[in-house]
Amino acid sequence: MATTGGVIKKTPIEDFANVRRSGIIALSLKGQDTLAWVAPSSGSDELVLASTLGQAIHFKEKQVRSMGRTAAGIRAMRIKKGDSLVSLDVVGKNLKNPRLLVIMANGFGKQTPIKDFKVQGRGGSGVKAAEVTKKTGQIVSAQIVDEETEEMIAFSEKGQAIRTSIKDIRISGRATQGVRIMNLDAGDKLISVVCL
Repeated sequence: MATTGGVIKKTPIEDFANVRRSGIIALSLKGQDTLAWVAPSSGSDELVLASTLGQAIHFKEKQVRSMGRTAAGIRAMRIKKGDSLVSLDVVGKNLKNPRLLVIMANGFGKQTPIKDFKVQGRGGSGVKAAEVTKKTGQIVSAQIVDEETEEMIAFSEKGQAIRTSIKDIRISGRATQGVRIMNLDAGDKLISVVCL
């Protein structure tokens, strides 16, 4: 589990075996922080988290010890003022040529090989994942893709969608803006992405 404030927590799935109709506590949150991502992992994968202002951190899952349901979690990434976490994804061991697909609010996107993001210690501020500018807008999605990932569908705030082949999105370095993948109407922006 990961929160917008950069907190991460790992809990055995068995702890959620008996969920009541009214739900059960999965994570204790502090202040205005919100739970935003939950993903299954093997216990020995690697994790990549990214922020809206273009930072990303790549670390081994083993740096996150298993905790009970009511625990608050630990720091995954140091988030600067005005920034927030925008994604959590698992880099599984069986992926072929894994890349981080970064999509930005104003319709820009790119892929960067995961090997370009060195494995760090958990809790740092990470490295640049994209050059975020007024032209590109903030990062709205950062997902792991590989040779098995065929397409991406991006959705805008005003209900527009585009379906694009992953191979048509340029592979480029970490500190780049990417290329335009969708033309948006004035006042519209991308808000969500699904990879198929």
